[in-house]
Amino acid sequence: MKPEFETIPLSKNEAEKRFEIEVDKHYAFINYEEADHQIALVHTEADPQLKGTGAAAAVVEKTLEYIKKTGKKVLPFCPYIFAYIKKNPEWKTIVDEKFNGYHQL
Repeated sequence: MKPEFETIPLSKNEAEKRFEIEVDKHYAFINYEEADHQIALVHTEADPQLKGTGAAAAVVEKTLEYIKKTGKKVLPFCPYIFAYIKKNPEWKTIVDEKFNGYHQL
């Protein structure tokens, strides 16, 4: 994560069902669905003004860190998050082993 994102807090916006960070009044976010022991990460998006800044990677890393602390398992349905975990295999430890693409990570 780029240093400029380290101090930006992650918000769990339960009304919108998304994890988000706000950068200069613009958002990078991940839509999620939550169950007892799992959190499915469905879609990652950043406002156009944040394109190329690293905000999307920052919200992914902050979200994975949050999930790790909860003890829940991740279902990375979002292709961006799947690719992020594949590139950063230390995060595979929080992916649910029953996830269909687990062995491709």
